[in-house]
This record gives sequence, structure tokens and C-alpha cells, in this order.
Amino acid sequence: MAGTTGKNWLRSKGSPADSKVSFLELFFDLVFVFSISQLSHALAAHYTPLGAVEAALMTFAVWWVWVFTAWVTNWLDPEKMPVRGMLVALMLLGLVLSASIPEAFGDKGLLFAAAYVLMQVGRSFFALYAMKDAGRSNYLNFIRISTWLAVAGVFWIAGGFLDHEGRLITWIIALLIDYAGPASGFFVPGLGKSTAADWDVSGAHMAERCALFIIICLGEAILVSGRTFSELPFSGLTTVVFVTGFVGTVAMWWLYFRFGHQRAAHRIEHDETPGRLARQAFTYAHIPILAGIIVHAVAVEFMFSHPHDSGDVGVMAAILGGSGLFLVGNLWFKGATSGRAPLSHIAGLVLLVLLAFLAPVLEVYVMGILATLVLIVVAAWEYRSLAGRPAGRTLH
Repeated sequence: MAGTTGKNWLRSKGSPADSKVSFLELFFDLVFVFSISQLSHALAAHYTPLGAVEAALMTFAVWWVWVFTAWVTNWLDPEKMPVRGMLVALMLLGLVLSASIPEAFGDKGLLFAAAYVLMQVGRSFFALYAMKDAGRSNYLNFIRISTWLAVAGVFWIAGGFLDHEGRLITWIIALLIDYAGPASGFFVPGLGKSTAADWDVSGAHMAERCALFIIICLGEAILVSGRTFSELPFSGLTTVVFVTGFVGTVAMWWLYFRFGHQRAAHRIEHDETPGRLARQAFTYAHIPILAGIIVHAVAVEFMFSHPHDSGDVGVMAAILGGSGLFLVGNLWFKGATSGRAPLSHIAGLVLLVLLAFLAPVLEVYVMGILATLVLIVVAAWEYRSLAGRPAGRTLH
């Protein structure tokens, strides 16, 4: 019947709309503003080694839901009504997932797991049906993906029924299965595995989708800083902390967008196997970038609440770790898309390690200022090195 076959739900490759990010995709992304907010608050409220592990696990899960959806909408056209319906259903489940984050290791563990599995497996089965008439290789790809997600889903649901320690272990197993899938080519006995050549993606669309997600995360970091500043009595110190947090976020924006995103978009559009590059540079390398922004938001909260503390290893780890994770992610991202790791980012990581030795004697807000200065130095170094070079040139 016309308009109902899977092939009619696909993006038109080579058309002007092929790489366009739709308004519905942007609307879908806004759900994850709530997710990022919940993750940063959960980490700040349970800032212990165990709390950090739990927050990291949930961050990995949230990212995996989002990036798999980005891959699917790289093939399926959000302007088609069935695809729109799928995205709206995922938005509703995403809100449930986000709302359950604070109690994911408490009373809402099964709710978190159920929402996650329904999003992953449901979307994959939908794509499998949509790809039915789009060629055998794409169809087999989604059979493999659905198999991996379903196997991981068993562990996610099982963990929801277990107590805290058992839940954590079971969910770690589930997450390892999830993340091993793309790395193994989603190998399934009898079906073999996918190859990088099978993943014919629109590089411009993937680059823009990830860039918009990073914008959302950076925006949430600014909102956290602004909200906390508005709730505290006005003083010179709170103003300094507020400006420090804002400048740090702007420096992150500059590092990612001034050269990272621009050059990555150019490279993936001209790569012979864009699927391979998309898997490494966008699917995996963006994880520490996201984690760095979340930890940075937590660090700003600590700078507001404990500005004069010194010697607190955990708080100092958040301040240095936010900047460090962000630099590691950009180092990986830019190295994968340019063929050479930027020296400025390596130097920035060395400076952060050296700052760690000063943690026992520096106050929290001073360490925050110094960590922000490191980001500014890295951004200035990179700008001086690369300004004026064409997007296709490698980093030096």
C-alpha cells in the first residue's frame, strides 16, 4: 500500500534534506536537557566513589539511547509520520527514564531499566521493519543490532529486580554488552558481522546531531550555574565563582566548535567509510566530552557551596576532572577526525595533572579559576596554531 512500505520512510540520499536536522529531532533532544540535569544533580547529591560509579553508568546509558537514536534518524526520515510517531514515543519514554535517574538504584530501578530497554529494543525493531525493503545488508544490520540490544535488555530488566549491589553488577554486565556491540560489528552466529562499509551514513547529519547535543549539555551547565547564583546572597566571591563557571563553559564551547566540529564535519563528509569514522569519533569519543560537561557542572556547584575548602580530594577531583575529561574527549575526537592528536590538548592535560599536586594547599574556588585558565590556554594555543588553515588540514 502506498506510503506504508519501509522504503518510503527513508531519507532521500543525496537530496538537500539528506543531512538536514529536523525540528522534531531538536525537540527530541530537549528531553535530554532533563536527563543531563538529573545526572549532574544525582552526582552532586551522592558524591562518593560508589555514587560516581552509579552516575557514570547512567551517563553511559543515557548517551547510548541518544546516539543510537541519532544513528537511526540518519537513515529514517523524521518528516514521515510513522517515524515521527516513533520519536514522540521515545520522547515519552525518555522523560520516564530521566525522571527515574535519582532513584535508579533505589525504588525506581525497574522503571529506569524498563524505559531504557523499551527505547532501545522498540526503536531497533521499528528500524528493522522500516529497513525491510531497503536492501539486505541494512536489514541484516538491524537484525544483529536488535539481537544485541535484546540480550543486554535481559540483564537490564533482571537488574531492576535485584538489590543495590546485585543491580549494579548486573547493569554493568548489560552496559558492557551494549558497548561491545558496535566494536564487534554486532557479530551474531550465523549472520556474521557488519563492516564499516555497510554503514552508509550522512556525515554532515551525524556531525550536526552531535554538535547540537553538546550545545544542549553546555546550556545545561550554564543553567546550573545561573540557578545556583540566583539562589545565593550576592557577594564578590559568588560573582567570581559565577564568572569562572561561565568562562569555563564558554572555553569548552570554543574548544569543541571552533575547530573540532568544523573539521570533523568536513572530514566525515569526504571519508570513504564514514560509518567507521562515525563509530569512533561520534559514538565513542563523545562520551568523555559529555562526562566532562556533567562533572564541570557539578564542580561549579561545589565552588559555590564550598569555596574556601582546601584539601578535599573529591571536590578537587571534580574541578580538575571536568576539564580533564573534556580535554580527553576532544583529544580523541580531534585525533580521530584529523589523523593527529592536538599538542595543545596534551599540554593542557599535563597542566591539570600538575595542578593536582597543589590541591592540598589551594582553596576550591582558586582551583576552579586555575582549571578554567588551563582551558583558556589550550583554546588560545589551538587558535594560534590552526587559525586560517582550511578545514581539511591536519592538526599540529
